[in-house]
Amino acid sequence: MKLFQQLLVAPAALGLLAPLAVVNSPAAHAAELKINSVSDYTDVADSEEQVTSITQFSDVYPTDWAYQALASLIERYGCVAGYPNGTFGGNRAMTRYEAAALLNACLDRITEVTDELRRLIKEFERELAIIRGRVDGLEARVGELEATQFSTTTKLKGQADFFTGGIKYADRDECNEEEPGECTSDAFNFSYRLTLNLNTSFTGKDLLYTRLRAGNMDNQWTQTDSYLADAKKGDSTLKVDKLWYTFPFGSGFKATVGALIENYYMIETPTRYKPILKAFKLGGYGAVLGASTGQGFGVQWRQQVSPGEPALNIAANYVADGGDGAKGDSKEGLFGENTDAYFLSQIGYGNRQWHISALYALKNAGQKEVCVTDEAGLESCSISSGAKAAMGYSTPRAKDLGHPLSAVGLRGYWSPIDSGWIPSISAGIDFGFADGQFDGNAEAVKGWMVGLNWKDAFMDGNKLGVGFGSYSSYATSVKGQGWPDDENFAVEVYYDFRVTDNIQVTPAIFWVDDAYGQEQLPGQNKFGGLVKTTFKF
Repeated sequence: MKLFQQLLVAPAALGLLAPLAVVNSPAAHAAELKINSVSDYTDVADSEEQVTSITQFSDVYPTDWAYQALASLIERYGCVAGYPNGTFGGNRAMTRYEAAALLNACLDRITEVTDELRRLIKEFERELAIIRGRVDGLEARVGELEATQFSTTTKLKGQADFFTGGIKYADRDECNEEEPGECTSDAFNFSYRLTLNLNTSFTGKDLLYTRLRAGNMDNQWTQTDSYLADAKKGDSTLKVDKLWYTFPFGSGFKATVGALIENYYMIETPTRYKPILKAFKLGGYGAVLGASTGQGFGVQWRQQVSPGEPALNIAANYVADGGDGAKGDSKEGLFGENTDAYFLSQIGYGNRQWHISALYALKNAGQKEVCVTDEAGLESCSISSGAKAAMGYSTPRAKDLGHPLSAVGLRGYWSPIDSGWIPSISAGIDFGFADGQFDGNAEAVKGWMVGLNWKDAFMDGNKLGVGFGSYSSYATSVKGQGWPDDENFAVEVYYDFRVTDNIQVTPAIFWVDDAYGQEQLPGQNKFGGLVKTTFKF
C-alpha cells in the first residue's frame, strides 16, 4: 500500500480510537492483556460477515458523540467489526492490539478499493484517453474563440425575413379612372428585411441596444394602406435603425436615453398579439402609440413582487419625433417650439398571463408659418395645422388636426393557462381630442382593434392568429362639419408554422376596407396574401 493512502485513513481511524483508549494511564498498564478478545476481534474483522450498518451494534445510539465517525467508517470502508455478542464496546478501554487490528482492517479495505480502481482504469484506458484528447481539443478551441471573439460585452442576434406575395385591388380599373396611376402595384413580388440586434452590457444589468437594418421593399408592402408590421423600405443599405441605453436605479426603477428610439420601447408592452399589418401593432398603431423614430428619454418603475404575481407599473417618456431632436435649427432641436414633441405615459397592472393599462399621449407638432407672395408682390402668411408627424396610422382627415393632440387609450390582454380552443385575447381602443383652430380640422379621432392567438394550433409549437378592427385612427368630428364618414376596417388571418427552432414559415391573408376614410377612391380596397419565412440566428 502507498504511504499516502495509509496517512489518509490513519487520522480517521485514530480520531475514532484515540478518545476510547486510555494512553499511558496506570489503569492501562495494569490492565490484563486479553489476547482472546483481540483474537475474537481480528477473527470477526477478517471474516466475510462484516458489519454493514451501524444499527447492527446494540450499544451504539445516535446520541453518542462518535456516532457519525463510526457510521462513516462502516458505510464508506466497511472495516469496522464488533464483538461476538453484537456490541461495539465503545465505552471500554481499547488495548493497542485491538487498535492495531482495527487500523489494519481499514487499511486492507482501502487497498482493495484502490486495486479495484486500478482495474477499472486499466479496463477503460482507451476510452479515458479519447476523452482526455477531446477535453484538450475543447480547451484549444475555447482559447481560439476567446482570442478572436467579436466582443466580451456584446451579443449578436440576427433575423432575416423573406416575403413573397401580392395584393389585389377590389377594382383597379375603377380606381385608376378616378385618379390615373393611383392603383397600379399589384404584382407578385419577393423582398426581404434583415435585422441585426447588438445587445451590450457593461454591468450585467444595463443594456446598450443597437439595431442594424436593411431591406429592399419599395412595393405595396410599404404603401400606407397595406403596410406590413415587418416591412423595411430601402435599397439594401445597412444602417443604424435604433440606438439607446437603459440602466436600473433605485428600487424597481429603470431609465432610458436614446439617440434613435420610439416611445413604446420605454413602456410595458401592452399587447401579446404580433400582427401582420402594422396598423394592428401594439393594440392599434394610431393616435396613442403611433410614432416615428427620434431622440428622447424616459423612466419606468415596476413594483417588486414574487415571480408570477401581478405588479403595478408606471412609465413616462418624451421623444422629439421624426428626428427633430438631432436638428440644429434654433426653433427645432430636442425642445424647440417647432419640434414634433411627443409625451407618453402609462399606468398598468398585471403579470405575464393578463395585463391592463391606461395610456395618455400629448402630441405637439409645432405649427409652422407658411408665407406665399402673389403676382402683385403681396405676401400672405398662414399657420399650418400640425400633429401630422406624430399621428401614426390615421386617415387623411384625422391627420388634419388642430394643435396639439391629446389622446387616451386602453390596452389589455389575457392568455389561458393551457393551450386549447380558447385563444389569448389582446385588445385596444384610442380616443384623440384636438382644439380645432381652422374650419375643416379634425377635432376628435378614434381607433380600435382585437387580436386573437391560438397557441399550439393543430401542432405543438405553431400559432394561429386573427386580428380585426379599424385600419387606422379615423376622424369622428370635424370643426364646422360635424361627423364625417371616415370610418375604416381591416381583418387579417395568419398561421405560424415552426419548421425548426430557427426557421418559421407564416402564410397570411388580409383585407383592408376604406383605409383612407372618406378620401378613399372607388375600387381602392385591398385583398392581400403573402408567405413570410423567418430565419433566426
